[in-house]
Amino acid sequence: MDLGAEKVIAAEKEGHKIAVEIKSFLSPSPVQDLENALGQYILYRDGLQRSQPERILYLAITESVYLDFFQEEIAKMVVENNYLKLVIFDPETEEIVQWIE
Repeated sequence: MDLGAEKVIAAEKEGHKIAVEIKSFLSPSPVQDLENALGQYILYRDGLQRSQPERILYLAITESVYLDFFQEEIAKMVVENNYLKLVIFDPETEEIVQWIE
């Protein structure tokens, strides 16, 4: 299943099957990046509900994107209204900093 995400990883978290869509938010417009990420997230989530309903989808973003952009009201609204599950990671250490469900 490839709907244009930068990278999707299938894994397990605490015994639950998950899928993680990694997005970089590199364009000059973080709002446009959010629009694209949201569309892909919804497509993947809906596809997973049909093909692998036991798998939970997360959107992975860097810690800097989370701190710089996802604290703005528009991003908070999108996360809340669309029930986005987030994985915040540090790209330098390649470690997960936070899970937001």
